[in-house]
Amino acid sequence: MSGATKKRSAKTGLPPGVLIHIGEKHAEKAKITLCEYNESHFKEKEIHTIEGLMPLPDRKAVTWVHIDGLQDVHLLEQMGVVFGLHPLILEDILNTDQRPKLEDHGDYLYIVLKRFHKDEGGRLVPEQVSIVLGPNYLISLQEKEGKLLDPVRERLRNDRGRLRKGGADYLAHALLDGIVDGYFSILDHFGEEIETLEETLMGGPSPETLRAIQILKREMILLRKAVWPLREVVGNLSRSDSPLIREPSAIYFRDISDHTVQVIDTIETYRDMLSGMLDIYLSTISNRMNEVMKVLTVIATIFMPLTFLAGVYGMNFKYMPELEWPWGYFALWGIMILITVFMLIYFRRKKWL
Repeated sequence: MSGATKKRSAKTGLPPGVLIHIGEKHAEKAKITLCEYNESHFKEKEIHTIEGLMPLPDRKAVTWVHIDGLQDVHLLEQMGVVFGLHPLILEDILNTDQRPKLEDHGDYLYIVLKRFHKDEGGRLVPEQVSIVLGPNYLISLQEKEGKLLDPVRERLRNDRGRLRKGGADYLAHALLDGIVDGYFSILDHFGEEIETLEETLMGGPSPETLRAIQILKREMILLRKAVWPLREVVGNLSRSDSPLIREPSAIYFRDISDHTVQVIDTIETYRDMLSGMLDIYLSTISNRMNEVMKVLTVIATIFMPLTFLAGVYGMNFKYMPELEWPWGYFALWGIMILITVFMLIYFRRKKWL
């Protein structure tokens, strides 16, 4: 059972909007990064409290507030006051097992999505990313510090592309695009593992092969649960009537929607391949068992008449005609050998051997 699922019991009986962090605690203190930019300038700094945003930055520039770490509930409460966020939004941010979704609150949009990475043991680990998009500001929050947003920051620092020329909606597109591109990297890794498993399966499966197939199937289900609702989220953003999504940016969200469909198609293809590999594994094991049983059956069938003859002449009756015959022992061996040869020839002609 995941830590998030176990900690949900802490909210039992509490009213909606009560802020409790549900998930793993990755750091002792949250890290807040503030970026302000427009076409002519870019400023980046780390602040230690939400009070560092007061007064609010220049509204003529785009303000990007990024928070690494969600364990500081008081920090999020202050952020909600500064930006006027509903308590239910803050509650969803702290619940790190949310389903990807989009909520339109008029003055701002709230987006939840999942990113994935491989841990040291090679397991697929999900991480929740929350985005609050306002008129000229964007707040992004993730569970722990990582390199997910580094490419976007580099583009802002070096003024590459149209990121500085776009508004906060285009910045939201850049973050979503980076997360969706990360899905392609994960799927490439899955493709390599599936190819390796196919070669192993053809060469001779083992219990470790079955375990690897089951792990990949579970991870594919986990990835599918995150991507399917994401397609709806991105589609709604591209068709949104909200003034926060301008028409020049909507076309870029449609491009992400196309990428999401490609990811889903690849996931479905890999799921079908894994199901087929599981069927092949079970068929191979069943055929191997059938071959073993066939050999054992042939051996048992051959020894049945031999055992019968040995049993007959193993009886301790005093008067048995063949007991006094000098050649009886050799004759019995000859009969046994003839029966064995005959049965082997018969089984060969029947293609049972």
